[in-house]
Amino acid sequence: MPQSQYRRVVLKLSGEAFADTTIGYGIDAAVVQRIAEEIAVARAELNVEIAVVVGGGNIWRGMSGATRGMDRARADYMGMLATVINALALQDALESIDQAVRVQTAIAMAQVAEPFIPRRAIRHLEKGRVVVFAAGTGNPFFTTDTTAALRAAEIGAGAILKGTHSGVDGVYSADPKLEPDAVKLTEVTHFEVLNRQLHVMDSTAITFCMDNRLPIIVFDVMEPGNIGRALVGEPIGTLVTTAG
Repeated sequence: MPQSQYRRVVLKLSGEAFADTTIGYGIDAAVVQRIAEEIAVARAELNVEIAVVVGGGNIWRGMSGATRGMDRARADYMGMLATVINALALQDALESIDQAVRVQTAIAMAQVAEPFIPRRAIRHLEKGRVVVFAAGTGNPFFTTDTTAALRAAEIGAGAILKGTHSGVDGVYSADPKLEPDAVKLTEVTHFEVLNRQLHVMDSTAITFCMDNRLPIIVFDVMEPGNIGRALVGEPIGTLVTTAG
């Protein structure tokens, strides 16, 4: 039986991956259920500890509110609350298939989730539970990409799995939707991502991963089975590593 290349990982899911494609927003329960099933199977069969960071763009994006004149900090806090909604949806889907799961939030809301405590999160993972991190970092002006990088370092994850959507299956030399001649890159360094302004994560997250030597696997999470394939090292996306 194949084994994961990593003992512990952080899976980064965008809110848009949860969106109902017929209307472009909201939560598609079938997609959330499929992702939950893949997480549970990967955790059990590949002997890997999985933490998840979810975005909230299917419900609210802080930048969208800011561009319409809303206070940026307030708009970002609204976005953090949106990630909690997605985290609870994923928790429900995981529990429906008997996968133990805990949601931890960066903003205290004791009625629905635990506060984020690194050592408690690690203990949950060691006990076979999935941990879903919500509410971003708890600070405005930071994306959930940065949350994924920060949480991965805090819990000692070996890699970040960056699940993409909308048909993009890795990192390209340019936007493949705009430039048909764009070339898919199988491996690239954090520095090249920054220097060439490749679209992987925001620059804060990439710099953090580079400084902490955290590899990133970029792959299409909408393709069924890809979470497991990424974990065992199949070449389905792009590996972002630190040079040297």
